[in-house]
Amino acid sequence: MQKNYTINRATEPLQKFIQQEKSGGIVLGISVIIALFLANSPWAYDYHHFFEHTLGFTFDGESFLSYSLHHWINDGLMAIFFFVVGLELKREIVAGELSNPRKAMLPILAAFGGMLVPALVYFSLNPNGEVHHGWGIPMATDIAFALGVLYLLGNRIPISLKVFLTALAIVDDLGAVLVIAFFYTSEISMTSLLIGFSFLAIMYAGNKLGVRNILFYAVFGILGVWTSFLLSGVHATIAAVLAAFTIPANVRIRENIYIQKIQNRLQQFKSIDPNDKIPTLTNEQLHHLDEIKKDTYLAIPPLQRLEHAMHPFVTFLIIPIFALANAGVTVIDIQLDQLFSTNVALGVALGLLVGKVIGVFGFTWLGVKLKIAPFPDGMNLRNLLGIGLLASIGFTMSLFITSLAFTNEIYITQAKIGIFTASIIGGVLGYWVLSKNKAKE
Repeated sequence: MQKNYTINRATEPLQKFIQQEKSGGIVLGISVIIALFLANSPWAYDYHHFFEHTLGFTFDGESFLSYSLHHWINDGLMAIFFFVVGLELKREIVAGELSNPRKAMLPILAAFGGMLVPALVYFSLNPNGEVHHGWGIPMATDIAFALGVLYLLGNRIPISLKVFLTALAIVDDLGAVLVIAFFYTSEISMTSLLIGFSFLAIMYAGNKLGVRNILFYAVFGILGVWTSFLLSGVHATIAAVLAAFTIPANVRIRENIYIQKIQNRLQQFKSIDPNDKIPTLTNEQLHHLDEIKKDTYLAIPPLQRLEHAMHPFVTFLIIPIFALANAGVTVIDIQLDQLFSTNVALGVALGLLVGKVIGVFGFTWLGVKLKIAPFPDGMNLRNLLGIGLLASIGFTMSLFITSLAFTNEIYITQAKIGIFTASIIGGVLGYWVLSKNKAKE
């Protein structure tokens, strides 16, 4: 017992760190710093070359799914990230902030403005040539960083603002997914795409028939849907979101029935003579605990069970790996005339820092003025401005869309510098504006 107590005491700080929303932003920030350090160190060549190594499968002398490590991270690991995004989206639509049309309208308007205006700002500065493909880069908000900054403010921020920003970022993620699906795909193989949708149909049918086994959805989702979309030309992350929407969101045991069953089981457990002499349970006690465990398992929707289990894995492993692979910009050799040879950096920076703020603030204010929806409790114009500034933090999604928009290394570097500049300024200004709120006692 003493050993377990000591282990729990030792791991408690780590467990608390993982459970805090702001932790994801901190880990992501550290990963970005490491990537930038490596990209501007004597090991810069080795750092970039490492992600160029090819990984694939060979059968009978032929290679299959042979891609660079960088490609596997962006299309493989990030598919898991988008799967969790899809789970969050479905949960919010089924029973969250997006389930009530009136409550959902304001963050939806804010997200729409926060996508439209940045794209227009970028496009106005880059209307022609290959550079115009980057219009989707400043549309995205990094939910981990934005919420991380918000949670640093503690009780000075009403919970309604945190809910508003979360809903805004989730709708923003959905917009980014649609942009990727419709505008950042290569040539499409209709055969592979039809095969992918066939597997999706099987997963959907399994949902309707009451299949709750996660392995069923994993096999058809990964080997079927994801692989088919990867080979079709439609970005594989879209497959992850679509697969997430087939995961069951209902339960086998309703809440009131679950409570009654658990109370009965606990009553039966209490009625058994305690076995205090030895630190083990009787077979009868074990039976009741097993039944409680089974009922508890059936009372949790597979969607939430998956989301809860995968969220730490995505936050503390996948996103940091993505940042390490994509955030490394070698700036020591860049000349100013090369950096500003196009308006990519300026378009991305102004799109995020100006377009996001104007879009989020302006569309939300307009929605309130037109009486489409009222301000959430605790929301005022200053808080709305702070939320708009935090929404300009682009990092993960913006970097991801950059990797899809450009093949020219100069444009990629310019876009990344624009993302970093705007995200840092937006985060600092957003924190400063929101920190003016008085802490609640």
